[in-house]
Amino acid sequence: MRLKLIIMLLFVTLSAICQNSYDLVIVGGNPGGIMAAVQAARLGKTSVILERTEHIGGLPANGLGATDINTRGATTGLFLEFVNRVKEHYTKMFGPISRQVIDCSDGYHFEPSVAAKIFNEMIREQDSKITVLKMRQFDSDPAHIKIVDNKIKKITIKNRLTGETEEYFGKIFIDATYEGDLGAAANIPFRIGREGYNEFQEIGAGKIYKYWDGPTGSGSSFQGDNAVQSYNYRLCLTNNPQNGVPFHKPENYNREEYLSLVEDVLLGKHTGIEMLSVTKKMQEENKQRILKGDSTNIPGDIWGIKKLTNMVTLPNSKTDANNQHLAFISTDLPEENWGWATSSWEWRDKFAERLKNYTLGLLWFAQNDKALPLSFRKAVAHWQFAKDEYTDNANFPRQVYVREGRRFECSYFFTAKDALPMEDKRPPICPNSITASHYVLDSHAVRKRENGKIHLDGFLSYPSAPYTVPWGVILPKEVDNLLLPVAVSGSHIGFSTLRMEPCWMALGQAAGVASSIAIESNCKMKNISIELLQDILLDNNATLIYFNDLTPQNPHFQMVQYLGIRGYLPEWSACLNEKISQQTLEFWTRKSGIQLKAEIGKTLRIEVLKDIYDMLKGNTNPPKYYSKTH
Repeated sequence: MRLKLIIMLLFVTLSAICQNSYDLVIVGGNPGGIMAAVQAARLGKTSVILERTEHIGGLPANGLGATDINTRGATTGLFLEFVNRVKEHYTKMFGPISRQVIDCSDGYHFEPSVAAKIFNEMIREQDSKITVLKMRQFDSDPAHIKIVDNKIKKITIKNRLTGETEEYFGKIFIDATYEGDLGAAANIPFRIGREGYNEFQEIGAGKIYKYWDGPTGSGSSFQGDNAVQSYNYRLCLTNNPQNGVPFHKPENYNREEYLSLVEDVLLGKHTGIEMLSVTKKMQEENKQRILKGDSTNIPGDIWGIKKLTNMVTLPNSKTDANNQHLAFISTDLPEENWGWATSSWEWRDKFAERLKNYTLGLLWFAQNDKALPLSFRKAVAHWQFAKDEYTDNANFPRQVYVREGRRFECSYFFTAKDALPMEDKRPPICPNSITASHYVLDSHAVRKRENGKIHLDGFLSYPSAPYTVPWGVILPKEVDNLLLPVAVSGSHIGFSTLRMEPCWMALGQAAGVASSIAIESNCKMKNISIELLQDILLDNNATLIYFNDLTPQNPHFQMVQYLGIRGYLPEWSACLNEKISQQTLEFWTRKSGIQLKAEIGKTLRIEVLKDIYDMLKGNTNPPKYYSKTH
């Protein structure tokens, strides 16, 4: 009898483990985690996505509808598939020459509800492989993770619906949280705050006050500290009264927080470089002009709702309303978010509510406070929340825009130098690149307004160039079956360009491929074949190095990518159909060690590149488990 009881208990335990056992366990239903699951599913692997809220999709499904990418085509793969699906949605719904298709900007601009729809569609197409469990909270504590022999065996999750704990077992674990909660629980070293200039000699590092598009100002010490760039909500606003919900006054309204806006409006104060030429006389004249019912005349100043938010047009008369980089007071709430990354969810929820009330109060003040000139209030009065967005949350975004949480120290540490061109050429080319990407070096403020300062501390933007992202930024040194495609490895300034959703989607896709390889090869993540990882990514339309004259549809794309990340094509254009020069032939001969045959001025570059590619690549076949049909 006792033996039967033991067998029954063992059977029940094993059944429970099997029910909650997957190839990939993904914490966080953000785009990086979604793309990891989708790519792994297309390679035959099962995943569970554990999402804390009732909705997946992260920031694109919560107001970030104006895609942050400087060079379209630098990042492709599943991200570009998402973009194309956006355009297809608007084309089918409204017609190919509709206003909505124009405003979707080839699929790079979208409404929050459309982003959510497309993410869910991509998951549903793999519903036999992907399980999504919502209201599942992971608390970043080593007690909630079991590691044996440098491998995570299981994690413990709180079911927010029942209050009970659940265990999930997997072969590979992926931290897709913006905060880096799973990696921290696994004791992966991380950084918070800003490095000083002396550590990596990065532009913009440390404490810095800088005119927008202009020089740095007094008080810039470039010293490191524990300051974290500010968070906000990406608001979805509309000026269509038929689809609008008025701003309302929050319960915890504090008028004092917004009074500095009055003087900013009257005197035309802003943080742009144009302020260098603005005199007190000009400001006083501007004040009198506005009090008579006119708008601002100060160079570089902005008016109405744009004084509060940076507006980008979305389809259906909506906007992505972000923090205004030219303003001293906007929707960001600096300083108060510093504790977010390492705090409990109870603390985070309180801050999220505080940020929501602050934002609602700012909008209410701008439309209603009589200390502001009537002409300004009228200009703001046209705007409301979009009535058909976030219908279960009073039309307000459900998720805080966590621009930066923990930054892990992984196998490769990305700094500004990895994104800046060298000697008027590309940034450094990384041979183990898993995606190309491109956005400016971009940080929001870390401190609130300070008297006498030209801008908020830490608010900056510096141009970069399309760069390659090394595999090592998502690969921790300490744990063999963990990947970190969101809270990636880098300095504050280096992370400031990686932290965009297109890059996170691409890194998530790479994590899905890498996980599949590690499972099939039965090896540690650090020992997978990088060449196979890159080959599969290329077969799935990823871009590893950007060329301005080539897309994944080009029949020679994979060859050019292979040779590009190995340094054969350091220029921005591949120029495949140009005739080879003596200089190029000598360079390729030295680099390859192959005696190349070509006639200068006659043989096309593509012909020589094919010879190099065939010699270097050989006839290596992929493993049997890998098929392009997945």
